Amino acid sequence: MSRRPNTLRRLGDGGSIPFVGSLHAKSRPSPVLSVGLVVVGAFLIIGYMYHGSGGRSGDIDALNRLEGGASCTLELQRVLPILKKSYGDNMLKVLHIGPETCSVVSKLLKEEETEAWGIEPYDLEETDGNCKSLVHKGIVRVADMKFPLPYRAKSFSLVIISDALDYLSPKYLNKTLPELARVSSDGVVILSGFPGQQRAKVAELAKFGRPAKLRSSSWWIRFFVQTRLEENEAAGKKFEQAAAKSSYKPSCQVFHLKSYH
Repeated sequence: MSRRPNTLRRLGDGGSIPFVGSLHAKSRPSPVLSVGLVVVGAFLIIGYMYHGSGGRSGDIDALNRLEGGASCTLELQRVLPILKKSYGDNMLKVLHIGPETCSVVSKLLKEEETEAWGIEPYDLEETDGNCKSLVHKGIVRVADMKFPLPYRAKSFSLVIISDALDYLSPKYLNKTLPELARVSSDGVVILSGFPGQQRAKVAELAKFGRPAKLRSSSWWIRFFVQTRLEENEAAGKKFEQAAAKSSYKPSCQVFHLKSYH
């Protein structure tokens, strides 16, 4: 499922916008001029969002704000402190799977005594220097989730996946979910969009190749039972308690599953 990622181009970088010469006080502006000014203004807004977001990890954020979409990978970066409180020492060795995994792995690596790896399910292009370094070191790799993950059983204490499952059909979910449970030892955390939630459609069609299938919690629970995956109730309760103390209101569904033993 190799797809070309969609990132916002740098717009409004450098250079000045030429001003139109002074107009006669009674002259009416040209319709073409009005449309041109609107387009230039939109470009400037996008360029401002790009620079203020810190590069590639902010591209989706900017696009989401423009189109009213939601990214569970961005949501995950908000949730990481709560997951840390919920899982404690079980977050010492973490694998993240999903788009923009370089930004997630970078944040995890800043935590003390935490090792992190990432799988990008789609092609990486136009990445920044930090992401290229992570790929060069083998910390982040590109891998198709439709096939077995390139890791031994229980290679990680915790596996976290965001966004990616929403783009898989049940046929491939049957293969992917057991793999997540196989390579983890202390649990799997899934972040999935809510039904009816909008996504950044321009990004998803170019990057993922198909619109997201946002499923209800009851659908996921039935599917977990069918694939013999058990809910991690202890971790789920700790997460709810930590979220309540932090006044956290989720914009994505968060599921906690047990690993295979």
